[in-house]
Amino acid sequence: MSSSLLLSDQGSSMSQFFQIHPQSPQNRLIKQAVEIIRAGGVVVYPTDSSYAVGCRIGDKNAIERIRRLRQLDDKHNFTLVCRDLSQLSVFAKIDTGAFRLLKNHTPGPYTFILNATREVPRMLLHPKRRTIGLRVPGHPIAEALLEELGEPLMSVSLILPGDDLPMSDPYEMREKLEHQVDLIVDGGHGGLEASTVINLAEGEPQVVRVGCGDPSPFEDA
Repeated sequence: MSSSLLLSDQGSSMSQFFQIHPQSPQNRLIKQAVEIIRAGGVVVYPTDSSYAVGCRIGDKNAIERIRRLRQLDDKHNFTLVCRDLSQLSVFAKIDTGAFRLLKNHTPGPYTFILNATREVPRMLLHPKRRTIGLRVPGHPIAEALLEELGEPLMSVSLILPGDDLPMSDPYEMREKLEHQVDLIVDGGHGGLEASTVINLAEGEPQVVRVGCGDPSPFEDA
């Protein structure tokens, strides 16, 4: 797919809207969605917590569009959404204790803050701490997209400026975002909570944000 099919910054085109089965995603639509991502597209897709908006890792133009959409400053951490633990370990430094926790709780509705490796583009890092948020979602559509893409998706929760909760209705997303994103993947109604965030960068786990993942295993870890 040529990049001419993608939106301009003014957002004059309309986004595509794919209805993908939440349990057994259609391979043809997953392939088309990944073509859009590879061509620099900004994509709304479901995870096992809430809907997220994502793009290719290190795509400056797409990242800026997501920042504008969410009205984020450059201090906001993006999350690298990974296919599995082995992909995650390319981008994060993981010691034995952290590995055990990750193994037990991925895939799942958790985002883990870890120290980044050199593989992570600098613009994605926390400016002072060189940490990165990573997650491995347990949602069939997200899993299929990541498998086909073969690299992480850079993502943030789909929470619009002024809202406290993530958007959950794909038709409302289409109404509000059709000129700001390239693709909305309709996988049914989404959750209303973002992921639970656990900081593993300093050794002992710290619960940073409680979302839809149960924080108790990390409070006692």
